Amino acid sequence: MTDAVNAKVYSTLSHHYLQLPHCLALGLRFEHADNRSQTLSVDWRDDVLGNHDTQVLHGGVITTLVDVSSATAVAAHLPDFETLATLDMRIDYLHAATPHQRVYATSDCYRLSGQVAFVRTVCYHENDSDNPIALGTATFMRSPIPAHLKELIK
Repeated sequence: MTDAVNAKVYSTLSHHYLQLPHCLALGLRFEHADNRSQTLSVDWRDDVLGNHDTQVLHGGVITTLVDVSSATAVAAHLPDFETLATLDMRIDYLHAATPHQRVYATSDCYRLSGQVAFVRTVCYHENDSDNPIALGTATFMRSPIPAHLKELIK
């Protein structure tokens, strides 16, 4: 568990994100949280390759990993339930992920303003964080959930 501002909000939202159909299909996995920094991962699989000849993961897998890891990092900073929408995301692909290796993404929400959250993410292989696969930045729009709808959140 992380030192989230509101543990219930963090737990509910991060669980929700990882249960989204595309996250389940890709097999995204929570690894750990440290001081509101989140690490998620995805395993290399033959059915999510971008190029079968080179055995390289599809870029969309990395994009999804960055997006969901980033949203989870924002959730750790939220004092109450909110809706988050990705406003902008930039990913610099530095080199291809190594075939047959799990890819990790560690995200840090470095600024939470009134309506926007800002996140940095590093993607890498285990024990190789000094040689990132990709670097991502994302901004999220924050929208409060109306009080009458909060009752529906468990």
